[in-house]
Amino acid sequence: MLDAAPPVTPQPESERPPLGSRLMRRKPVEQLVAEGGKGEGGSLRRSLTMWQLTMISIGATLGTGIFVVLGEATPLAGPAVAISFVIAGLTALFSALSYAELAGSIPVSGSSYSYSYATMGEVIAWICGWCLVLEYGVSVAAVAVGWGEYLNELLDGTIGITIPESVSAPLGEGGFINLPALVVILLAMVFLMGGAKESARVNTIMVMIKIATLVLFCAIGFMGIKAGNYAPLAPLGVTGISAAAATLFFSYIGFDAASTAGEEAKNPKKDLPRAIMLSLLIVTVLYCLVALVAVGAMPWQDFEGTEAALAQIMKDVTGHSFWGVVLAAGAVVAIASVVFAVLYGQTRILFAMSRDGLVPKVFAKVNPRTGTPKANVVIVSLFCGVLAAFIPLGELANATSIGTLFAFALVNVAVVILRYKRPDMPRTFRVALFPVTPILGFAFCAYMMYSLPGKTWAYFGGWMVAGLVFYFFYGLRRSSLASVAAVTASAAEVAE
Repeated sequence: MLDAAPPVTPQPESERPPLGSRLMRRKPVEQLVAEGGKGEGGSLRRSLTMWQLTMISIGATLGTGIFVVLGEATPLAGPAVAISFVIAGLTALFSALSYAELAGSIPVSGSSYSYSYATMGEVIAWICGWCLVLEYGVSVAAVAVGWGEYLNELLDGTIGITIPESVSAPLGEGGFINLPALVVILLAMVFLMGGAKESARVNTIMVMIKIATLVLFCAIGFMGIKAGNYAPLAPLGVTGISAAAATLFFSYIGFDAASTAGEEAKNPKKDLPRAIMLSLLIVTVLYCLVALVAVGAMPWQDFEGTEAALAQIMKDVTGHSFWGVVLAAGAVVAIASVVFAVLYGQTRILFAMSRDGLVPKVFAKVNPRTGTPKANVVIVSLFCGVLAAFIPLGELANATSIGTLFAFALVNVAVVILRYKRPDMPRTFRVALFPVTPILGFAFCAYMMYSLPGKTWAYFGGWMVAGLVFYFFYGLRRSSLASVAAVTASAAEVAE
């Protein structure tokens, strides 16, 4: 349990440290690690194995992307779309290596937020945390909306009915409430409240189902491969392959989810780096296999405008709609697991930010019976549920891409800073070819941010302004580091 900070009298403005030093105050690595798991009223339980951590990362990554992304990427790259998947995976690998090193050195729930706090200062950490709130919170709502669409496909293929648009679309998009999206988030909430170990078991089952679904697709699709569909390999040249890789990069977002479980892992220093790298390897292999089979079984020109290409291929190869229904069922489970894993990550990041005093303490309250931040889970779930059910997300959902890339970029910078400032700190995993690898990771993230449209940047800018306003009016004054400084100053005055 966290020790309650003694009440302190706010320092007069004239006696406070300069604003610049308050913005750049850093939280020592040793303090971050020592506070690991401690919340208000209880502590998180260390119960997650390396396999369960890997499943959390795969659960957050392998979902909507592979089931719909081929319709967007294949017309750009042609049969070479598998090469685009490899390029996108290599781009993600640079940041994954940095995540692995920091996760093994600073095994806490805050992910890149905590890494930034230890290396670049409080205001940068806040900005990173605010980006993660956008990445995780808004993407939960966006993915939940996609779950409703696949659920309709499954219902139509099995019992011949669909959910009416009035209760399956938000206001402004033809309906009143997106009930399926709300339902899947509330189901995830119920499972998350049961405890990390129990939640991880549910997530592992869902991940295994969606992996089995994709393996089944590859097995059936392989029978329909025609060698002629692979020629020409790259009809639009290197430019098309690169453009498809940029589109596909966002299918890899989510591998960092294991780092949010740092305070619930049994052996975080060793298992977190392994889980991050293993999950990225498994996801990349699956993506490439599915892409190779898909473009071999269906001419690349036919992917244009197709959002359910995998289901169509299974139907064409077998001549039966049954297999398309099976794939739709797998997609329902796959997307549900993304909602589950990403919602988990969001609650743990807010847990770390709350413990540091930057957001209200309610997010750090831990139920002593289950060892979970129940109030945190309920608040975040209801917030995401309302977003998904009633509000057209539009460009705000696209802004999650910038938020994610910004967080990735900061992790690459944090690795470099920590290597130079703390070269002797124990590390269970080290980035290869340092400092070239993190520099390339930062450069790739910066390039992809630059390539996003101006409208997306405008939404992201509005989100950042709102976050900074909250920080200056709340977090800057209530930060636990500010409390420590005030206590120290008061003690010094008494001593004098």
